[in-house]
Amino acid sequence: MNIPEEKNIPVQENLASEHNATFWFHVLVTVLGWIGPFLFSWYILVPIYLLVLIQFVIFGRCLMNGQHGLDDSDATFYSYLLEKGNIHLNRKQLKLFVRRYLYIILSAITLIWQVVLGFDPLLF
Repeated sequence: MNIPEEKNIPVQENLASEHNATFWFHVLVTVLGWIGPFLFSWYILVPIYLLVLIQFVIFGRCLMNGQHGLDDSDATFYSYLLEKGNIHLNRKQLKLFVRRYLYIILSAITLIWQVVLGFDPLLF
């Protein structure tokens, strides 16, 4: 699937993804990852964030990307979604941030919100 070239924006190669059930599940999981610190207990979320990081270390990629056809050699699910919204960031830096820092930051937010500040999760 080729993405048409827009004004002053180069065509992004390897940016195709099938919008199948796995894609939409990936969107749901991503959104829950971001709002999770407010919904779910830290003792559930922190291990899940750790598993995501371990996935990147062991496999070098997100396992769900291949299930909906996203070639993540230089792209990530985040870069795909952002570029679909016409937000173009440096893919290499975004990939580094997502795979090394994002889930550590989300874990820290979860722990600060729930343990340090004492807020209970909204769901469980």
